[in-house]
Amino acid sequence: MKIAFIGLGNMGGGMAANLVKAGHEVHAFDLSEEALAKAAEHGCATYSAVPEAVAGVDAVVTMLPNGAIVKGVYTKDVIGKAPEGALFLDCSTIDLATAREVAGLAEAAGYQMVDAPVSGGIAAANGGTLTFMVGGSDAAFEKAKTVLDPMAKAVIHAGAIGSGQVAKMCNNMLLAIHMIGTCEALALAEKAGLDPQKFYEISSKSTGYNWSLNDYTPAPGIGATSPADNGYQGGFASALMLKDLRLAMEGAQTAGASVPMGEHAKAIYEAFVEAGNGGKDFGAIYTTL
Repeated sequence: MKIAFIGLGNMGGGMAANLVKAGHEVHAFDLSEEALAKAAEHGCATYSAVPEAVAGVDAVVTMLPNGAIVKGVYTKDVIGKAPEGALFLDCSTIDLATAREVAGLAEAAGYQMVDAPVSGGIAAANGGTLTFMVGGSDAAFEKAKTVLDPMAKAVIHAGAIGSGQVAKMCNNMLLAIHMIGTCEALALAEKAGLDPQKFYEISSKSTGYNWSLNDYTPAPGIGATSPADNGYQGGFASALMLKDLRLAMEGAQTAGASVPMGEHAKAIYEAFVEAGNGGKDFGAIYTTL
């Protein structure tokens, strides 16, 4: 299959490489020359413009920073430039309204489209073990699975178009809340005289079990290896977590949902990012306690 991959950042570069490993012909585009060079090293054909990259392909995958860029790329450079019948897969994490608007424009022009945001981070992107939350019709989902499977440990049909974005914003709001609570508990244990390692050993096997504690322990030298053991470098940047929390709050307002813990998590990460910590892994919130 010929697949255009637009957006070769920390996540997209590894994802595109895994499509090549699976035997697909990947046409890659990014504004960064360095990203294009890395893509070429992994076997991608590289292009200097999006319309050139999408010409003649069976599918277009996008992994872009925000909704405005996603809309601009699709309306200016993909819709009408990709062949009739091509499948569009937007793996970006964006606002629900834009996801549905872009899909509507694509479908009106005769294309099928899914929103397929991911969970798993850079390591999973490189390792081909991402979880994809897919919104779209049954027919579009079945076609999308062929493209997504080489990059995934799980590809889940969340529902109609936009459902992938709903799943992602809810998942990451929950993750932020879990992370803050995990950090608070680790800090409290230590200040109250309990060895944090002992707390980890107990809580990770008790009702305090959660992914942030068990698989991504935010305290250095304790529990699972994580960016905490590397000065909170790499991993999932706090600025990106804040972006996702803002999307969740926007979604909550639109849906009329009450999310007081989500609002509080957003305020905590806003203060952390505004203090100059946006590039640090989101587990670095531990250092504020």
